[in-house]
Amino acid sequence: MSTNAVTARIADGIAAIPAADWDACAGTANPFVSHTFLAILEASGSAIARTGWQPIPILVDGPDGRPAAIAPAYAKSHSQGEYVFDHAWADAWERAGGSYYPKLQVAVPFSPVPGPRLLLRDPAQAPALIAAIEAVTDQHHLSSAHATFVSPDQLPAFESAGWLLREGTQFHWQNDGYTRFDDFLDALASRKRKAIRKERSAAVDGLTIRHVSGAGISEADWDAFWRFYQDTGARKWGQPYLTRSFFTLLGQTMADKVLLIFAERDGRTIAGALNLIGEETLYGRYWGCTEEVPFLHFELCYYQAIDAAIARGLKTVEAGAQGEHKLARGYVPVPTWSAHYIPDRNFRRAITDFLARERASVEADQEYLGELTPFRRG
Repeated sequence: MSTNAVTARIADGIAAIPAADWDACAGTANPFVSHTFLAILEASGSAIARTGWQPIPILVDGPDGRPAAIAPAYAKSHSQGEYVFDHAWADAWERAGGSYYPKLQVAVPFSPVPGPRLLLRDPAQAPALIAAIEAVTDQHHLSSAHATFVSPDQLPAFESAGWLLREGTQFHWQNDGYTRFDDFLDALASRKRKAIRKERSAAVDGLTIRHVSGAGISEADWDAFWRFYQDTGARKWGQPYLTRSFFTLLGQTMADKVLLIFAERDGRTIAGALNLIGEETLYGRYWGCTEEVPFLHFELCYYQAIDAAIARGLKTVEAGAQGEHKLARGYVPVPTWSAHYIPDRNFRRAITDFLARERASVEADQEYLGELTPFRRG
């Protein structure tokens, strides 16, 4: 597609694009959309055509010939690893005699992390980039295109282009100027405050908690975390999405953005949680254990993450998808968003009706859940 000085093209994977050009569009706030993170998903064999995630980043070049806008796009042959569930859509499409796959996914693989899906060095190129995504979908006879976990500030661009918006819910912890964990506890109702203190005490009884980041992360730490990740991945998804080499590459290239939190008993590492560090947010991603300890999941993934965020002056902790159990731990419901391009008129009409009903239910749930937070009233 070419219009005046604007050219849109598909690159042969993330690695085909110079890192400096990519990051000039992506910025530095969110590590998940950085060239380094997406490139190691590809280089490690985690997000490639063979696993159903064929990287086909879509670029719009500026007048200077360099990328002015990039969409981290993938041709998908399934709906796994997305966390915005469209299996019912796929079933309906197939029952009607169509082929839902392949589809186009604009996303960070395996990461339900809100962030920009239009990576813009020049914000004025957003409409051109969306038009390019649509053109790729149409010209390659894909059923649809889906931008998942879109940052709220980019929703108007998708909505103006006629994409359908879908609302979901996550639970995030928000730093209200706290300088220590007890400041956060002081904001809670007395009963909730006591419950959290009791949970934390029980979780760490007989254990040592260790935070490790940057150059302090060893290959032995990655070996330990790989064991935990494999156990959790096997129970949740049947097999882990990420390969072992992903974690080594993450440590080699992004260690300064990584925080590992381990629990040890008598010198043995029995559980661990992996977080990525953004400019304003701590992103909790994976956890696992080889010994079941009551409340240890809450301790490593939620409370220790709060400790780490306060120590770093971060505004938010995002602890992954779903999980109403986070509510009692001070994580509040926030809306998440995805945008969907459905070329087929009949299918689009059906999805539009479905989304209207679903959004009413989601927003009613958010209002109800907002009343259940553990914070003191008034």
